Amino acid sequence: MDQQPPQEQNGSTAASGPPTCYRHPGRETGIRCTRCERPICTDCMVEASVGFHCPECVRDGSGTGHHRAADRPRTLAGGSVAADPRLVTKILLGINLAVFVAVLIAKQSGYPLVDDLLLFGRAYSGDPSQGLEGVAEGQWYRLVTSMFLHQEVWHIAFNMLGLWWLGGPLEAALGRARYLALYLLSGLAGSALTYWIADPAQGSLGASGAVFGLLGATAVLMRRMNYDMRPVIALLVVNLIFTFNPWGAIAWQAHVGGLVAGALIAIAMVHAPRERRNAVQYGACGLVLLAVVVTVLVRTAALT
Repeated sequence: MDQQPPQEQNGSTAASGPPTCYRHPGRETGIRCTRCERPICTDCMVEASVGFHCPECVRDGSGTGHHRAADRPRTLAGGSVAADPRLVTKILLGINLAVFVAVLIAKQSGYPLVDDLLLFGRAYSGDPSQGLEGVAEGQWYRLVTSMFLHQEVWHIAFNMLGLWWLGGPLEAALGRARYLALYLLSGLAGSALTYWIADPAQGSLGASGAVFGLLGATAVLMRRMNYDMRPVIALLVVNLIFTFNPWGAIAWQAHVGGLVAGALIAIAMVHAPRERRNAVQYGACGLVLLAVVVTVLVRTAALT
């Protein structure tokens, strides 16, 4: 009895000619996945230590004897490599722009939305009959909302340019989750330091604290990669000059708080030992968050 030609999985039969890629049936190929032995074309093959693997085996971790996540490419900080390395940066840009537009629309309608989102410690906002407002009155959300709040076009333009230039490379180097934690915690640290030091009736707004956190993290990352530090040092010096200039109304506390927090978190992100990477990174983020909470509690107790 004659044997029938073997059937190719998701491809052509041996009797019908050369095998075709199981993902692209119209492409003939002589390459097979060394794990599942399915035929794959040059666009689908993923180079491995031995031969080539198909995308599904790489994604599933087939035949490796360990969790599928171990086969995923990782960033310098241990995060997953994403198809779009600027996705979180784009989302943050969109949120800032959306809040900016909402404030403009509310202003045109006669409603001072900015007063509801502004960061200040304790003061009368608008009508004194409404009583005292601010973070000290339990409105902790202002520590976060002020990070996405801008009034002038030049203000949001500078912050968003900084977010785009610094955020994209950092997101690619750290991974989405770590990058988002860096951004938010830097912004919170800037808000907390402003709340602690500034006059309780002084309002503060803007993404500058978070952007300065990205600047501090960029300096740490460039040092880790042994890149030329002169450009980032020059950028840092220029920004600090503008921060402490005597003629501008800039909340320097947010800049300093964000810069320090961003640098500290980035050190933990890129210098953590591989075997204890998650513990060091989560621990550093937790300590920064704890410092923010303690700062807010102490300042609140002093104001009330």
